Amino acid sequence: MTCAGGGWAYVGAMHDSFPHALELSKLDYNAFAIIYRPGEQTACEDLARALTFIFDHAEEFGVDTGGYSLWGGSAGGRMAARLGSRGAAAYGGDDLERPATCVIQYTGYSDVGNDPPTYSCVGTSDGIANYRTMQNRIDAIKATGTDAEIEVFQGLPHGFGLGQGTIAEGWLSRAVTFWEKQM
Repeated sequence: MTCAGGGWAYVGAMHDSFPHALELSKLDYNAFAIIYRPGEQTACEDLARALTFIFDHAEEFGVDTGGYSLWGGSAGGRMAARLGSRGAAAYGGDDLERPATCVIQYTGYSDVGNDPPTYSCVGTSDGIANYRTMQNRIDAIKATGTDAEIEVFQGLPHGFGLGQGTIAEGWLSRAVTFWEKQM
């Protein structure tokens, strides 16, 4: 499931989730992108309901929910991290298995709880999500004994998406490798 950013005011799916879902589908993974209502709480509730819907209809859709991952950039990264650590039931969804991995791009989210293995990436010139905040979160997740990785890209600003044509190009493949290691 891919979750776009947009600062809780809009959903930047054309930049932050549709391209990610397309690339994952090219790698033979079933991928969904959520369009959610603005607001952090409502966005997390919508994500919980979407995950529940996918789990409830997995056979009909022909998808395997085992070892699934949550992906998100910016506000969408907060959604993925919150659902990954607290579960869908905390936001009105069913009591589902935890994701195998969360893949979080450029967000200032710093809470650490019962996080699944987490891969993150961010640029050093991000004026919204400080790379040090993300590094500290990854270090805190590792301190709990959970696998976590971060890639910090020199000079990249907020919202680099797939990173095509930048030093971040290829990060998605490395995130998939991290995810596959968790399955």
